[in-house]
Amino acid sequence: MLRFTLNRIVWFVPTILAIAALTFIMVRLTPGSPFDVSDKVSPEQIAQLERLYGLDKPVHVQFGKYIWNAVHGDFGVSYHARPQTVNQIIGRTFPVSLHLGLLATLFALGIGLVLGTLSAIHQNGWIDYTSATLAILFYSMPSFVLGFLLILLFVVYLPKQGLDFGFNVGGWGSPKDWILPTIALGAAPLATIARYTRSSMIEVIRSDFVRTARAKGLSENGVILKHVLKNALVPVITLIGPIFAAVGTGSFFVEQVFNIPGMGKFFVTSMQVKDQPMILAVVLLYGVFLAAMNLIVDLVYGMIDPRIRY
Repeated sequence: MLRFTLNRIVWFVPTILAIAALTFIMVRLTPGSPFDVSDKVSPEQIAQLERLYGLDKPVHVQFGKYIWNAVHGDFGVSYHARPQTVNQIIGRTFPVSLHLGLLATLFALGIGLVLGTLSAIHQNGWIDYTSATLAILFYSMPSFVLGFLLILLFVVYLPKQGLDFGFNVGGWGSPKDWILPTIALGAAPLATIARYTRSSMIEVIRSDFVRTARAKGLSENGVILKHVLKNALVPVITLIGPIFAAVGTGSFFVEQVFNIPGMGKFFVTSMQVKDQPMILAVVLLYGVFLAAMNLIVDLVYGMIDPRIRY
């Protein structure tokens, strides 16, 4: 396992370099200048700013300088939010997005596993149909729409009926501020996990070794917990890494709806104004995060299923 882990870590380097190169080229190929924000900025001023930030140099020189600085932990100054550096913005906003993403992943994993397990055990029953309906509803509803519905229900409507739960819209200081955004961001992953858990468990339930376990006189709960659930978790765990990487690096819509000071809005804004340092930093952060999550998932495989060896 140690050799497998070291091999995957070594492959991080060319993978991240490829991601950085592709992102850098795509940003450079897009028309316009990041400093061309209004008609009041003259072409001479734009050229002066581009010389100041080294954008007048050849592309390969710019890319090499950026990689050198990034390796040393310097992602440059944000063109749009100057004089703030990218490090300052990420250091302030990424912990908030990571916190929200972790809560959403845990919420989706806990509820999704329960719904998927109950659906598989009570296949074609009312629990199965109810779970499938909820999964389709959550999966098809955009997170910002669900966020608005939660605000209308728990912040506007129910307090007028005398049921005030104390939820607020805006901020991230109180645990009550975490509940509604967590539900809005975790609903779609919850539906995905529930569907995969159901299908995986049904496949395992129909296996020969499960029939053998029942024939030996094991209780139904013992069969489900010790044999079915453990073997059914392997394909489900595959989803957790990409899901956590996706929601843990910021969600523009959920953060905007609930006014959360996370990283998502900075990434979208940087795309609109061609803020190259911010775009590259967020893409690299997501790439490293996704690669790390996939490595952790691969290592967890061996812990859950001893038949898997590296």
